[in-house]
Amino acid sequence: MGREHQQGRINWITTIFMGLFHVGAIAALFFWSWQNVAAGVIMYVLAINVGIGMCYHRLLTHRGYRTPKWLEYLITGCGTMALEGGPIFWVATHRVHHQNSDDEGDPHTPHDGTWWAHAGWILSGRAMHSETALLGRYAPDLTSNKAHVWLSKFHWVPMTIAGILQLVIGASLAHPGHRVIGAVSMMLWGTFLRTTLGLHATWLVNSATHLWGKRRFATKDDSRNNWWVALLTGGEGWHNNHHAHPVSARHGLTWYEFDINYYGIWLLSKVGLAQKIQIAKFDPNNPKPAGM
Repeated sequence: MGREHQQGRINWITTIFMGLFHVGAIAALFFWSWQNVAAGVIMYVLAINVGIGMCYHRLLTHRGYRTPKWLEYLITGCGTMALEGGPIFWVATHRVHHQNSDDEGDPHTPHDGTWWAHAGWILSGRAMHSETALLGRYAPDLTSNKAHVWLSKFHWVPMTIAGILQLVIGASLAHPGHRVIGAVSMMLWGTFLRTTLGLHATWLVNSATHLWGKRRFATKDDSRNNWWVALLTGGEGWHNNHHAHPVSARHGLTWYEFDINYYGIWLLSKVGLAQKIQIAKFDPNNPKPAGM
């Protein structure tokens, strides 16, 4: 999956879609309203914090905690709305990243270039979202689950439904005579702008947290704890902590390392919807990665 194994050409379908979303994000800025902002914030939290951080990453990839299956499928649907692919593609790619972090075979290491680590790896090479058999080598637990196979194949469905709902709600909240503008503007904020911001926030975990920040643990890769990426992603920026203790559902390991995604998992546990939560254990005076 590393750059040396890609085909070295632009994936035009992906690139065009990404370009359109960036255009839509810029257009959204010309249609400011508090209700549009609310739609964007709500969708960002559902897609990035709940969908990517809590579900795709900490639940599906690393199994840092457990939930009832109905809830697992529900928040997986939230993850598909981030436009980062279905669960099988995302989980397989991230597991390969951990296996080969900052080495040959890492899908998005800055060793292959900062731009490559940030977005180049998405815009170039093969699109493997539908190659379930190939990805299944790294995510057999998901490819054997019919619900996750369906969500991977039709990962565009939840986002499409959400976009239609935004059109309907935006139109219903607009003044008569401005219903079309109300509908379109809410979708621009609730889909295009928040998706674009969410993509770059996630990509910064791949690029920035392997370039800038502090290292609490002497891991074999270049992972770093980066506070401003943690702020954008709800805690995913404590990347050195995560690479040292990948199974831990908690990434912020001190009181000042805010970890909103973990707080969400904690809240689920308080109502009986999250069990077997894994928390990193280490000596603050002599911090070592897990297994050392």
